[in-house]
Amino acid sequence: MQRAERTKLLIEVGRQEAMEMAKMICEQYEVIDIQEPRAGLVMVKMRESAKQSLFYIGEVLVTEAKVKVGDAFGLGIVREEEPVFARALAVIDAAYNGNFAPQEWATIFTNLSQRLEAEQQQTKRSIERTKVQFDTMQV
Repeated sequence: MQRAERTKLLIEVGRQEAMEMAKMICEQYEVIDIQEPRAGLVMVKMRESAKQSLFYIGEVLVTEAKVKVGDAFGLGIVREEEPVFARALAVIDAAYNGNFAPQEWATIFTNLSQRLEAEQQQTKRSIERTKVQFDTMQV
């Protein structure tokens, strides 16, 4: 599983699991904070639809943390001010970068993927219920 997909699952539906996974790594390995969690601003790019040109729509507050576990480095960035969660993401990233992530994590990510899919389907059904069917409207 790629880093972006792992991070998306943890942020969207797996915050509690991320904390437990990071705790598991912290108990087994020495975790060195390279950069303590700190707040920062990130510029957000958008693509203009007519000319397909990129522009910056504004800034977003993020919390960023960097850790080292063994010889592997990890980075955790999360929107808003959540230092504990950003550090947990960094620890998990370092575990994968160092190839010492436990095998049971694959099951956790499979479950998170299914949960995210179910939530997206529920949202889609909710939107579809209120959608106007113009082809059935009479004048």
